[in-house]
Amino acid sequence: MNIRKFLVALTMTISLSAAAEFVTVELAYEINLSDLTIPVTSSGTLLFKDCADCDSRRVRMTRNTRFIVNGKSVELKEFRKNVLHVRDRESKTIIVMHHLESDTVTSVSVSL
Repeated sequence: MNIRKFLVALTMTISLSAAAEFVTVELAYEINLSDLTIPVTSSGTLLFKDCADCDSRRVRMTRNTRFIVNGKSVELKEFRKNVLHVRDRESKTIIVMHHLESDTVTSVSVSL
């Protein structure tokens, strides 16, 4: 009988820790390529609009910001070159990952 009580108490303890509060660490923005301004240097500021009627957001990039084209990590210079050659900028979307605590861009990715 004591074993059953122990198992019930253990199960309740585990389930209580699983119901802990979740905290958002990063936000992902899916934006049109036409609503994005990419800086020349990796320490610059990324400027984008996350909706047509929204104000522009400015989020700082760092040396650790990753740039991804078609699932492959590339340097900023190559990312800019690929993105600037897109003719129909309204049809392509970019994913910007924004780390909230540090207020920096962690990655920018596009599928061309």
